[in-house]
Amino acid sequence: MEDVVDQRIVTAVSRDGRATLADLSAEVGLSVSAVQARLKRLETRGIITGYRAVVDAAAIGRPLAAFIEITPLDPAQPDNAPELLEQLDAIEACHSIAGEASYMLFARVASPRALEDLVRDIRLAANVRTRTTVVLQTFYEHRPLAPA
Repeated sequence: MEDVVDQRIVTAVSRDGRATLADLSAEVGLSVSAVQARLKRLETRGIITGYRAVVDAAAIGRPLAAFIEITPLDPAQPDNAPELLEQLDAIEACHSIAGEASYMLFARVASPRALEDLVRDIRLAANVRTRTTVVLQTFYEHRPLAPA
């Protein structure tokens, strides 16, 4: 990261992706055009990779969240589970992890039955063993990222 001003811009945009250039300008003490130029440079360098809406999962019919660890049934099988599972819309994230499991999936579904169906679909699609942990309550997520 170039300097403290860039760091402040990244922190502000991470906190509020809909902040206007005027808002960012006031926060970092630069002109609107200077902030716009810096934002463009941060985007071009791949530091800011996009802007997104945060959607209430319960409001769109997916109130049940779960973490699903997957481990290949056959350790010699190709390591292509992420590609095999990409078409399953209920899976929101797929992380390669250290430990006994190979990947940790995060999914949101409508009901326990839908979770059961998803786990079955995962097992069949990727030939894996699963271990599922249901989320009871989320205290925070999508926290703003500030440069280290």
